Amino acid sequence: MTTETTIYRKPKGNVFLQLQRRLAYLFLLFLAAICIFPFLILLVNASRSNAQIQVGFTLLPGKFFVTNFLNLVQDPNMTILRSLFNSVLVSSATAFFSTYFSAMTAFGIYMYRFKGRSFAFNFIMLVMMVPGQVSALGFIQMVTKMGLYDTFLPLIIPAIASPVVFFYMMQYMESVLPFEIVESARIDGANEFFTFNTIVLPILKPAIALQAIFSFVGSWNNYFMPALILSSKNKKTIPILIAQLRSADYMKFDLGKVYMLICLAIIPLLIVYLILSKQIIRGVTMGSVKG
Repeated sequence: MTTETTIYRKPKGNVFLQLQRRLAYLFLLFLAAICIFPFLILLVNASRSNAQIQVGFTLLPGKFFVTNFLNLVQDPNMTILRSLFNSVLVSSATAFFSTYFSAMTAFGIYMYRFKGRSFAFNFIMLVMMVPGQVSALGFIQMVTKMGLYDTFLPLIIPAIASPVVFFYMMQYMESVLPFEIVESARIDGANEFFTFNTIVLPILKPAIALQAIFSFVGSWNNYFMPALILSSKNKKTIPILIAQLRSADYMKFDLGKVYMLICLAIIPLLIVYLILSKQIIRGVTMGSVKG
């Protein structure tokens, strides 16, 4: 009786595949380190004094984190808690209005075949090409005549018309929203608002979460328009406070307070991102797949 022994050898293709996978992981780790590095610099400088920061860069944290925080909070010219509340209020309202009404507009143009449909779509795309700075002067004059100067309404209401969010919602609907679902709801007797709020919005949840975080961050970092509209001390937003610290007198300028303020300013952004992170990933992956 003869026995045959077979030696199993891994295909060369698997070796190259494993090598490519490891290189991809190393590259992703490198990108992650690049993304985390600015946050590390921010935390380190927030724990150092003004003199230490001006000496040079270091990765070792200082001992002035609590001191910088107390100097910032106790500064009578820095209404940090009030400004955080103002920024959260304006950014949250902007994110809500921009996503909800843009989704509603996209739903109307996507589902209905009416005369002038292509004109409405092209007009919205044309508005997207116009920068906000072009109409800033006329907008300020209109806000002043309407008695809305030094209020939050001029920063929130224009978010209803957001062409960028509308375009993304339109593309996402074409990928994941079949006509048959809406038509079935109509046959069952559901009106359009009920269909949109209870059937369409849950389907659009990943896209809404993605655009909500973009709208929130964009409104949170907006300095140009709030600086033109808001003048009261208790209505300033975080970007205005940061600019106010940055333009302080040289003798009173404190880089430690600036970095501490920036550190506090990104906390709400991180919280919003962590809450919506799963939906954001779904929005990126599902929105690129044709349903």
